[in-house]
Amino acid sequence: MLSIFYQRGSNPWSLFIGTFTFLLLWGAARALEWAWLRPRRLDRALRKQGLRGTVYRPLAGDLKENSRINKEARAKPMPLSHDITLRVAPLIHRTMKEFGKQSITWVGPNPRVTIMDPELVKEILSNKFGHFEKQKSTRLGRLLAHALVNHEGEKWAKHRRILNPAFHVEKLKRMLPAFSTCCDELVDRWEKSVGPDGSFEMDVWPEMQNLTGDVISRAAFGSSYEEGRRIFQLQSEQAERLIKAIPTLFIPFNWCLPTENNKRMKENAREVRTLLMGIIRKREKAVQNGETPKDDLLGILLESNMREMGQNGKSDSSLGMTIDEVIEECKLFYFAGQETTSVLLTWTLVALSMHPEWQEKAREP
Repeated sequence: MLSIFYQRGSNPWSLFIGTFTFLLLWGAARALEWAWLRPRRLDRALRKQGLRGTVYRPLAGDLKENSRINKEARAKPMPLSHDITLRVAPLIHRTMKEFGKQSITWVGPNPRVTIMDPELVKEILSNKFGHFEKQKSTRLGRLLAHALVNHEGEKWAKHRRILNPAFHVEKLKRMLPAFSTCCDELVDRWEKSVGPDGSFEMDVWPEMQNLTGDVISRAAFGSSYEEGRRIFQLQSEQAERLIKAIPTLFIPFNWCLPTENNKRMKENAREVRTLLMGIIRKREKAVQNGETPKDDLLGILLESNMREMGQNGKSDSSLGMTIDEVIEECKLFYFAGQETTSVLLTWTLVALSMHPEWQEKAREP
């Protein structure tokens, strides 16, 4: 504890300089602990357990090298093979090849341990070692979404309970017409692009991104489809910008930096919130006026949330989700559903092109 006594006649500048010097030294000590001493202690502890891996580089860890070899891996066409690790995770691939399947890499000053042995994974995830906390999301990461995947304990259980009805099989079946409409529009557009020779060349990846974005927009927001598409575009941009910010995420207060990327992410987050707030308010007003809740994801979520809040015969907002929490869950619908599904569909088309015999079997009635 620092005690500073100000006496009459003492120089105020001396007091200021003394305080500033103390704060400077305290900050330097904290920075040294964060950037060098703690990583070195963790490195020794992990290696003492028999793990091997890359050497810790101050501040950046393996981020700079990871960026370099990622760019190198994507600079040339990918061979038509199911062995994709060298392209999608070249640093992990190289580290395991050099140091073994249980190895260490560094994300900034934090070690990342890769475990490939199923039995070890099973043992780690058992209750034997206690509860493993989820990684805390960064301030920039929360601009993309801060919802079910980030919560733990009772809050996670409450959100899971409210969200579950939206993903029951019978509820999902009601969304099949929306799925079918999006697929029909895609096929019609492709058929119109076919040249006189009966063929044409196209980049399938953006097509699958647009398809999954349209499906989620229709399934999640129904009649607010156009607003949903705008949210999809903004969330897609947020994901790209978050990836762009990864090399600086480990820097304290990085979200305060007045960079173009940070400014744009904050603007996008504000616009997404405004759009979702408008859609939700209209839905709530419609329900209050006696209209039947819609069968899209947002309608089911709002209905489930209101039912949860009034489960004891009286409305209790603490039992349900706040408007801000509903907004975050809607943002997660896009991030979790759009990217994963578009990647799966794109790879499915690649695999079908590699194996024409699979195409024939898929066409069989």
